Amino acid sequence: MRALVMTAPGGSENSEVREVGTPRPGPGEVSVDVAYAGLNFVDVMARRGDAGYTVEWPHRPGLEIAGTVRELGAGVTGLAVGDRVAAVPTGRGLAEVAVARAELVVPVPDGVPLREAAAAPLGLATSLLLLTDAGRFTPGDTVLVHSAGGGIGSAVAQLVPLLGGGRLIGTVGRPEKAAGVQEGGYHLALPRDENLAAAVRAATDGRGVDLVLDPLGTTALALDLDVAAPGGRIVLFGNAGGGAVDALPPAGRLLSGNLTIGGFSHRGLVAAAPDRVAAATARILGFLADGRLTFPVNELASLAEVPAAHDLLAAGHATGKYVARVGA
Repeated sequence: MRALVMTAPGGSENSEVREVGTPRPGPGEVSVDVAYAGLNFVDVMARRGDAGYTVEWPHRPGLEIAGTVRELGAGVTGLAVGDRVAAVPTGRGLAEVAVARAELVVPVPDGVPLREAAAAPLGLATSLLLLTDAGRFTPGDTVLVHSAGGGIGSAVAQLVPLLGGGRLIGTVGRPEKAAGVQEGGYHLALPRDENLAAAVRAATDGRGVDLVLDPLGTTALALDLDVAAPGGRIVLFGNAGGGAVDALPPAGRLLSGNLTIGGFSHRGLVAAAPDRVAAATARILGFLADGRLTFPVNELASLAEVPAAHDLLAAGHATGKYVARVGA
């Protein structure tokens, strides 16, 4: 079968499509004929060689897929060969066949295209869990989202209205992205520059924001603290820059502002609480099935186009969510 292989740390020059062996499921696992696979910034972090994201080279990326069940491992019930499913594979999802633990394989409802379903197990599920589980979003909250033009930011804009509505402020690394972010559902989009804190305070009449979703490591944490309203929550869920992560602020800063800093890791939940990831994926697929959620994706025609898309993600030029067409 064909699969995307990253041969060494670096850029697209070290990524290629190769013929590799077709995997089979072990006990409690399911193999899937992949129709579409989602791209995520974690692929870029692995490609760079960031600590904890790649355990060996060559590396096989891909953490969300949609397709049809190919084979059931021993002990798997509730699924059948040919079922349409979305899944979080055990890595190696950017391939024609991938293997996932059965508890992370979720049926795709009739009427939901597999192309859109491929964005559910990681991208859309992460966005939902960031808002609900980690961020404790309540209707009417003002939410600040860094890197709002990416896949997670785009999904948050679609999900907030479904969760009761609120005010959305997005930040962008490139000013030219601001207009597209506002067209995508944000009330305001601001460049991350030296005027950002003042602009956020002005936009909230000095009160600040109730929830910050921050994938930038700790590089923007001082700003997050400055613009958080009393009782505000800050959720750190990545380290897009790949640099060293600073220490968290002294407890006194949090106590005086009645602030909370929390962390979120999709990978951590997959390992320790897969039921929560599966439940979020199923809820997202339900939103897509009943028409409450419409989530456009950027389709890549084949695995061969993935390295260039990873370059766009790495350079901050990507907009929205990318999925690659893999099989029929």
